[in-house]
Amino acid sequence: MARQQAARKVKDKWKAKEWYKVHAPKMFNEAEIGDTPSADPEYVIGRTVEVTVQDLTGDFSKMHIKLKFKVNDIEGTDAKTVFVGHDLTSDYVRRLTRRRKTKTDHVVDFVTKDGFKYRIKTMSIADRRIQSSQEEGMRAIISETLINMGKEMTLSEIVKAIISGNLSRDLAKACHVIIPIKRIEVRKSEVLEFGEGEPEAVFSADEMVGAQPKDEAPAEESAEEAPAEEAAAEAPAEEASE
Repeated sequence: MARQQAARKVKDKWKAKEWYKVHAPKMFNEAEIGDTPSADPEYVIGRTVEVTVQDLTGDFSKMHIKLKFKVNDIEGTDAKTVFVGHDLTSDYVRRLTRRRKTKTDHVVDFVTKDGFKYRIKTMSIADRRIQSSQEEGMRAIISETLINMGKEMTLSEIVKAIISGNLSRDLAKACHVIIPIKRIEVRKSEVLEFGEGEPEAVFSADEMVGAQPKDEAPAEESAEEAPAEEAAAEAPAEEASE
């Protein structure tokens, strides 16, 4: 009997929740990218949502690039977000780093033309063994190249270069003075500090297909709102650390 009452209480609490539509920022034309439930809009703030570039544009060749957004404002039942970074899918990274290949990782923090502090993590792939002196030389060139790009490019321009693959090609070309590297991937990025103003759109309206919300993959909820703990009082979601 007690179990039935507890189950009914959890069910009733879920009925009290309202669904919020999550939208990408103007940087991605405010496309609808998912939905998330909550009994209080305060608890939606800080939740993160991931969508692939394929979800936004329909380009299957970009299905391995995941864009990350964080809810920072609520307007009615619309959850507004900001862009906080990107990542590559794990299966794509595994395919790149097979046997007999040398992988060199590097992290660079720099400031964009519009004042965003941006962290980029690169992954260099070579078919042969790379000497430590060559690795250090590559890291120095990658750092210098990205810092100089930041002085000339806005956040939107850099993100577009990441998605298109142009940034990876430019970095690989710059490293050729050290070693003919096979490829360089921008494995991950993160906005560390926000600049002034909102970044311009990365894609034109014609390039966007309009991401549809996925019922099977709602935005991440805070641990306090997990079904197993519905009887407990809700608390604001904590930001996940990288």
